[in-house]
Amino acid sequence: MNGGFSLARVFAMLGKEFIQMRRDRLTLGMLIGIPLMQLFLFGFAINMVPRHLATVVSISDPGPFSDSIVAALANSSYFDVVKATNSPQEARRMLADGSASFAVEIPANFSRDLVRGATPELLVEADATDPAAGSYALAAIPNLVSTGLRNDLKGPLASRAFAAPPVNVVVHQLYNPENITQYNIVPGLLGVILTMTMVMATSIALTRERERGTYENLLAMPTRPVEIMIGKITPNIFVGAFQSALILTVAKFVFHVPMIGSFGLLATTAMIYITALLAVGYTISTVAQNQMQAMQMTFFFFLPSIMLSGFIFPFHGMPQWAQWIGEVMPITHFLRIVRGILLKGDGFGEIWPDVWPMILFLFVAGTIAVRRFRRTLD
Repeated sequence: MNGGFSLARVFAMLGKEFIQMRRDRLTLGMLIGIPLMQLFLFGFAINMVPRHLATVVSISDPGPFSDSIVAALANSSYFDVVKATNSPQEARRMLADGSASFAVEIPANFSRDLVRGATPELLVEADATDPAAGSYALAAIPNLVSTGLRNDLKGPLASRAFAAPPVNVVVHQLYNPENITQYNIVPGLLGVILTMTMVMATSIALTRERERGTYENLLAMPTRPVEIMIGKITPNIFVGAFQSALILTVAKFVFHVPMIGSFGLLATTAMIYITALLAVGYTISTVAQNQMQAMQMTFFFFLPSIMLSGFIFPFHGMPQWAQWIGEVMPITHFLRIVRGILLKGDGFGEIWPDVWPMILFLFVAGTIAVRRFRRTLD
């Protein structure tokens, strides 16, 4: 060791570190990209007041009053009337399969009761698997209906236009009538925990081999890239299955989450989801040069998955471009599946629209991982 403190040696070390940082472009890109992603996600994509929620209207008493109610809902920014039908059963089916968030039923004799001075009931059924998603829209319905009917209440009915509400809005919150937050959050945690652990588990699969000096031995083995990938991810499938069983057990006996649907169907879809996540992690391991980079890239995948999946913030409150990104993420579809099976008792027909995107994601991620596998050390 030469002499005391040397400013020249400090500057030499600084120069070396800056050069090394410049050469490690992937890490530098992550350090810049992750804050920018957080800024844009929170600034543009997150909205706590969902609008344009899919709504189906069941009309058993067609007429001018019904037309005015439908028009009032359609003209509101809260609702998108996706279908008008005369079958309450069809409206409830759309609620069950997730194609509608609200079902508004205009019952028979609605116009007659309104003209006679009675206060007819308007039934609003809401999908309450995510209690926060529709709370603002539900609160707006009575005022929207009263405003929509105002121009129709003329002549002998004019006194009712500005008096007490002419219609009694009855709200039924289905699948979670007590608005218990745990019924929404705890099933969603199954997807979140699996995303965090499964991607991380295989993101270091190959980088760990490189850092330990065993990657050359791996290349010397008479195995194909797809065989290496299967060997790397299969043990973690059993880990993911154990985690799923543990989380569901706690959800049932600690948080008392209702479990209405088929456990076999849930287990099958969970295996697809777990394998898709492991394929993502393995893809990351083929790109990253070391375990630090692998962890950074895992976070780069984890952040938009959580923010844009509907787990924390209402999915339909996000702008259209953010929903498109969210639809690419497998967690978005798995959250719908697990909540649908546990809280609604959905069958295969209801969840299939969310199963095939996960299968497609698994195929794409696995193909990229196999193609990116390097047969050389450099």
